[in-house]
Amino acid sequence: MRRVVLTPILSGLLLVLPYSAGAEEAIKTSEILNLKRCVEIALQKHPDIVAAAGEVEVNQSRIGQAKANYYPQVDLSSGYKKYSPVSKTSNSSLDEYKSSATLTQNIFDFGKTATQVEIQTLNRESTNSDLRNIKERVVLNVKQAYYGFLQAKQNREVALETVKQFEQHLQQAKGFYEAGTKPKFDVTKAEVDLSNAKLNLIKAENALRITRVVLDNAMGMPNAPEYTIEDVLLYQKYNMTLKDAIDKAYENRPDLKSVITKKSAAESSIDLAKKGYYPTLAGNAGYDWSGEKLPLQDGWNVGVTITIPIFSGYLTDHQVQEARAKLNVLKAQEESFRQGVLLEVQQAYLNLREAEERISTAQLIVKQAQENLELANGRYAAGLGNPVEVTDSQIVYSNAKTSHIQALSDYNVAIANLEKAMGVR
Repeated sequence: MRRVVLTPILSGLLLVLPYSAGAEEAIKTSEILNLKRCVEIALQKHPDIVAAAGEVEVNQSRIGQAKANYYPQVDLSSGYKKYSPVSKTSNSSLDEYKSSATLTQNIFDFGKTATQVEIQTLNRESTNSDLRNIKERVVLNVKQAYYGFLQAKQNREVALETVKQFEQHLQQAKGFYEAGTKPKFDVTKAEVDLSNAKLNLIKAENALRITRVVLDNAMGMPNAPEYTIEDVLLYQKYNMTLKDAIDKAYENRPDLKSVITKKSAAESSIDLAKKGYYPTLAGNAGYDWSGEKLPLQDGWNVGVTITIPIFSGYLTDHQVQEARAKLNVLKAQEESFRQGVLLEVQQAYLNLREAEERISTAQLIVKQAQENLELANGRYAAGLGNPVEVTDSQIVYSNAKTSHIQALSDYNVAIANLEKAMGVR
């Protein structure tokens, strides 16, 4: 297997960017990275994934908050007050010291607490699906950047090969001109062709620099040190029917699972809102110390409180209406997601098959263009051809190789897009 070696083409740019400790830990200088390793780095370092993981932790904490109502609530308080009488007939003032301990326990609330716990649990599951969806999006971006870099690298090799071919042709033209068998036009034409080839090489090298930066960014490592990557821009048959791809997508897509879970939470929210019509029963107990001076007098109390909502300004009615409206929104979003998933899978599948068909055709064109170039070079070396024929043949050959590289890149990216559309990796 060939390996692509990254020369220090970005040295000037990277000098102005300090290396971070995370970059040095995740990627060692001159490390060989394959696609799997690039994906692993992105899953560890990409800030979008870190943020999504934080959202999961937030919702996990909300489950604990909802469960808090199952447990007794204990409060301690202590205070001091000084009273000055309103009457001017007495100048005396009073001191009051008071301390208390209070315990409150929810006894029965018609399932409000249980429903709140269920809703927060569903919300956590939804954020878990969101986290997975973000991971899949990051993985897709890494794959696209990885294959884009390999495509740019191979395009640079084609441009470099073209420069070498035109350099050789220029030497031949000069030799024929000095021997008096070819006119000065051949030399001038060869020099122009070489200059154009060098311009194309400059563009190809800059495209390689850009794709390197894009890959670093996709991994969440903008200040990554120099490394090498494996060249895997190859064709491997991907066997999958369109029906199987659609079925897998409906089964695995995390964004679709997220909206389905949110819909379940919305259904539970309707039940929670309706519980606002029902009373709540709570037990309470307290112990008090109070008096004007120490030692304080003590006392205790214990009781049960039932709270029955009589009229709340139609608050519960509007809360139920809001919950139902949110449910209708999520039902529409689910259908929209399903249609979007179907479209995404179909597009990715069709792009995959189109790229696959282009690969075989592009291979044939490369072979034909190479034969044509060899004939043109042979004719010119024998003094039978002309420089225009050589130039045209070289350009056709370079374009054929570039098209073949493009087809290979498109095919591998199409596989990545299809796997993302199916929710599989």
